[in-house]
Amino acid sequence: MDHQPPPFFKRGPAPLALLSFYVTLSVALLVVDARLQTLEVLRQALSLFTQPVQQFAHLPAQILDNAAGYFVSLARLQDENVQLKRARLDNVTTLLRTQQLEVENERLRKLLAVKERQQASGQLAQILYAARDPYSRRIVIDKGQQDKVVAGQPIIDDAGVVGQVTRVFPFVAEVTLITDKEQAVPVQIVRTGLRSVVFGLGNGQLELRFLPANADVQNGDLLVTSGLDGIFLPGFPVAKVVHIERDTSYSFARIFCMPLAGVENFSEVMVLDPRPAVVLPEQLASEAAGREAKPPVRAGQVRKKRLRKD
Repeated sequence: MDHQPPPFFKRGPAPLALLSFYVTLSVALLVVDARLQTLEVLRQALSLFTQPVQQFAHLPAQILDNAAGYFVSLARLQDENVQLKRARLDNVTTLLRTQQLEVENERLRKLLAVKERQQASGQLAQILYAARDPYSRRIVIDKGQQDKVVAGQPIIDDAGVVGQVTRVFPFVAEVTLITDKEQAVPVQIVRTGLRSVVFGLGNGQLELRFLPANADVQNGDLLVTSGLDGIFLPGFPVAKVVHIERDTSYSFARIFCMPLAGVENFSEVMVLDPRPAVVLPEQLASEAAGREAKPPVRAGQVRKKRLRKD
């Protein structure tokens, strides 16, 4: 006679053993991913399945946002239209003179044989949502590998620099904002021309570092990209100085800045194309020396090689 308990009362491994097994497995996966970067392909494969779920989860919020925008009053739209027309008329003279100055600047560059500045080009992207890591400042855009987006491309909006692409998936890409603690951008002060590096603080602010305590920096100074990193084109607005702490006991001053771009807002951004690689004169000289070091091939040698092949 079988006295075994029914399947309903069968017990598996102890909960503590299961917990220890899963904790060990999680730690092992974290170490392998951090050291060897072997799970990147698996992560991209999983994104193909999780992306539709994430879009479905954000669907109610998108519907509410669209409904709120749809029911904007007609009077407000008319008022904004009138203000835009007035601003256009006020700035038309400045715009015309700016266009004329650009033409004159281009002509002078050609006369002086000065290299023309690189033109910025890219593609428009929509911000889908912010990353769920509370200790980082990252967003996800709707452009990925299928749109030829690669890691390292700069991200800007209509006000200035937003961040940089740090991870690319088949349909989306992850962008690290300039306010993230691990992000740094080489900048230049417009008023004085001083060059430095601005770092993110993780709280929506930036810090301008490596400037001495007696540096000529004032509140309200505008910071633009210097272009020395080979990633951002020079001249893009980055931040504005809002607070300066000078202490004679320290070699450098603490300079806090606020980003000009809408890094914490949900809107459209521009994904700039990567800058072309800069060929250094040393590389050109080494390549030329390598070509000269090769012995010239004579016609008779070429003919002998052909006869051997025949």
